[in-house]
Amino acid sequence: MSVTQPSYFTAFKNFEFTRTPSGVLTFRFHTDGGPATFTGHMHSDLPRALYEIGQDRDNRVLVLTGSGDRFMTDIDGPSLDDPTKPAVWDKTTAEGRRVMQRLVDLEMPIVAAVNGPASVHSEYVLVADIVIAAETTVFSDFPHLTFGLVPGDGIYLTWEEVIGLNRARYLTLTQGSFTAQQAERWGAVAEVLPLDQVLPRARELAESLAAKPQLLTRYLAITVRQRLSRRMAEAYQLGSALEGLAGADLAYQPH
Repeated sequence: MSVTQPSYFTAFKNFEFTRTPSGVLTFRFHTDGGPATFTGHMHSDLPRALYEIGQDRDNRVLVLTGSGDRFMTDIDGPSLDDPTKPAVWDKTTAEGRRVMQRLVDLEMPIVAAVNGPASVHSEYVLVADIVIAAETTVFSDFPHLTFGLVPGDGIYLTWEEVIGLNRARYLTLTQGSFTAQQAERWGAVAEVLPLDQVLPRARELAESLAAKPQLLTRYLAITVRQRLSRRMAEAYQLGSALEGLAGADLAYQPH
């Protein structure tokens, strides 16, 4: 394990990284130290951050979490690329595809510490190998239907995989939500705990995994995410294209 802090630890405005001597990397989303607001800048930074994480062999297990009392509930719509412009949407698609593919292809176990409501990009935590959620967590998809977009960027695919086809279709079409307790019953969440216990428990599990031989944990991660990796590779381009077409149609709708 290198004793030098990697340069990417301080390279991203909205991501905080800390790593234990055993190789447990905690990746925390934030905005000015508080709960994260998703922005276009974050969308562009995330694929680069995930690339750096994956290339760094000193990272043995990833803990993914948010800040304060929520994982992510706010989004800065105007900061995101204009979906009505094809060349602009192409950039969004490329970034989004790299985010999801790099996340599911990380060659290390991922433990999510969901620190409260996740109404923006809940797929980031739900694709984790182990999901620990606060009792206050509610999963939903606020942005897509609100903005008039198809959820083609990996969130519907993730919901379908982790909560089941019919539930995912119903909740997507009705813009519904599901609690941590429901997610635990459906198998999408491993444990539901009081908020102050979520991150410590996630790190405890991560440390137990980091204690195992690294090749074992790397190959375990590849093994348990084969289906997610394949489905993401097959579906993301089409899903994002459909999202972009729905976005382009917004330019022709009466205001």
